[in-house]
Amino acid sequence: MSSPMLLLPLLLFLGLRVINAAAETRRPCRDLLPLDLLSRVLSRAGEGARGVTGGGVHLIQSGGVRGVRLSHPHPSLDFPSSQHLVNCHLFPREFSIVTTLKVSLVAPKKNEYIFSVVEEKEEEDARIGKRKGETQGGTDGDWYSEKDGEQGGRDDESDEERDGETDGGGERLMDGEKRKGSRDGENSNSQGRLLIGLWFSRDGLHFLFRGRSGGVMARWVFRGIQLADDRWHTLVLAFSGHYATLTVDCNTHLELRVHSKSLPSDLSVQGSRFHIGSRGRRNGLFSGLIRQLVLVPGSDATPRVCPSSNPGLAELSVPAVLLDQPQKETRSDLTLPSYESEVRVSVGLEKSCSSSVRGQLWFNPVRKALYLCDGTLWVPMLQESHRLDYVLEQQVLSTSSETYDIEVFSVQGLGLMAAMAHRSPSLGSAVYLWRDGGFHLYQKISTHGALSWRHFTKGKKALQTHCARDWEAFRIQGHTYLAVANHRQGNTNHTIDSMVYKWDRGTQLFEPHQALRTSGAYDWEAFTVGPYHFLAVANAFDGQTTHVDSVIYVWVDGSFRLFQTIKTFCATDWEMFQIGSRVFLVVANGHQLHGNGPGRYAINSTIYELDMSSQLFLRFQDIVTYSAVDWEFFTVGEESYLVVANSFDGESHSLNSIIYRWQGYEGFVPIHRLPTIGCSDWEFFTSGEESYLIYSSATAPLSKVFRLKTH
Repeated sequence: MSSPMLLLPLLLFLGLRVINAAAETRRPCRDLLPLDLLSRVLSRAGEGARGVTGGGVHLIQSGGVRGVRLSHPHPSLDFPSSQHLVNCHLFPREFSIVTTLKVSLVAPKKNEYIFSVVEEKEEEDARIGKRKGETQGGTDGDWYSEKDGEQGGRDDESDEERDGETDGGGERLMDGEKRKGSRDGENSNSQGRLLIGLWFSRDGLHFLFRGRSGGVMARWVFRGIQLADDRWHTLVLAFSGHYATLTVDCNTHLELRVHSKSLPSDLSVQGSRFHIGSRGRRNGLFSGLIRQLVLVPGSDATPRVCPSSNPGLAELSVPAVLLDQPQKETRSDLTLPSYESEVRVSVGLEKSCSSSVRGQLWFNPVRKALYLCDGTLWVPMLQESHRLDYVLEQQVLSTSSETYDIEVFSVQGLGLMAAMAHRSPSLGSAVYLWRDGGFHLYQKISTHGALSWRHFTKGKKALQTHCARDWEAFRIQGHTYLAVANHRQGNTNHTIDSMVYKWDRGTQLFEPHQALRTSGAYDWEAFTVGPYHFLAVANAFDGQTTHVDSVIYVWVDGSFRLFQTIKTFCATDWEMFQIGSRVFLVVANGHQLHGNGPGRYAINSTIYELDMSSQLFLRFQDIVTYSAVDWEFFTVGEESYLVVANSFDGESHSLNSIIYRWQGYEGFVPIHRLPTIGCSDWEFFTSGEESYLIYSSATAPLSKVFRLKTH
């Protein structure tokens, strides 16, 4: 039997105007601004003396910043959902929760609620009364705990007690308060059922979301995160479709999937209340400090919050009363070390550092550097370092054909050279020699649609390939290996074996060592981290879609084994780099395509960082790129940079490729936009004291050299 509500999408699609009261009451929440839940309750409580706002709300200073501590549930800490989610009736199915909190200790078998949405008692009574007349049975009324694998009670049972309180104590009287006559002391019978709950316990962070009709419930449990360590942490919990992602301090990134169902779509905001720091009872009261609690409907708030210069205190919306900083001690209040008032700065050429001048400063005007004597050596404190200032076009190099790949290398006795893989099957490829500030043609080499300059044969035996896109040479324990990225066999078979070859000193040939299954392989990246050897493949296409997993392998007992899979979209390149002791991998995502549908070229390429505790590469930063086909990491002085090859935006191949500079906690930020045409590859090189970038074009017969000017 159809209803006006079910017919509404079809009628709208046909362009008909439908005014239906039943449909209006089911309008979902869309296009809402972030909802600052903590500011709402603080404005209701009002600030009092000594940080006490009233209603059991206290402002506490900890770690140099302010937070809120709750002593007991209070009417000021809850409010009707409909007051915040206006002009809509259904809770959004896609949303994020951003919270900053500090917890010292979690008691065993105890759950502490960050916030909850609870059905008001009269609404629950009306719902139960309605359902008593309905036929029992079927599966729509079952709830399923996806993570724990439990299937259990009906929605009219008190399953929220199991999900909520695990200490088994029920409602308890504290501080001599009475159950009657005070909202704080209401017993569980005066509270409706739990519709939404975010809480944590010793075993992890929990989130519950329940639909109204049928009681369908989705629940996630994020285990293995340490929150009760007396430190500030910022959590971003994002929900979209079947997935929930948790980002902790802009670093640790966890993802869980609900296999059977996405979030229920029938949770009405009418007749329910938000409770901040509790579920409306003393059991489950949040014992730590809360500094931020924001609901962001309709989007993943992670890019709004991260990266951050202070990830534990990353901000989206912090109540104004918590932003006031305490008075800091003045310099005159501090006791200075005895040597600090006697410190002198000497200027001139280098002098000896000894115990007699320990703690003294020396400025070298030639190096423009300041040093401190530690009693033995001069330790640099401040020194001038080269930093990229601007970029100059050095050379426009006309080539015989479009170019897919550049390899810059040095040959003893000749100097710097560049091998270019040209597209033309008749004109071949070429090698260029660097002299007088530019590349000049040195030698033409016969090739047929060359894609890469790492493809070669050794001895009398040619290596069989299938539309090879890349070669990667590397050494492990004194042996030389060569990995080929086989893109496809024929025109349709993309899921095939790529091969790792090992150099045999006896036969003087590369012999097959290991076959690895790939899907439209485009690039290999070999790298080491400490004693471990890794090999990452960029998978681009499986014959149906570009949404395929790329794979990272680790070397174990003489062969590569699966280490991690990462979701990518037509991955065309991996680039590994290190900044200090931190290890990163960045992927170039080409475009999103599925079947015969339209393609998307403006998508995120992603930087991942190796997390030593979880032993995984975790998402660090997303950067919007346009059919990216290459990343190049380079350093100038002490500064680190990335440049991306943007090749196509869906309409044109003429667009900017961008240089990004490392800014620490802020990640990589764009600093220079370079005009390119069908950019296919970037290479960084130096000559003398100068630094350069060269790019190749896959759509025009030219390459360009840029000179990097520093200051």
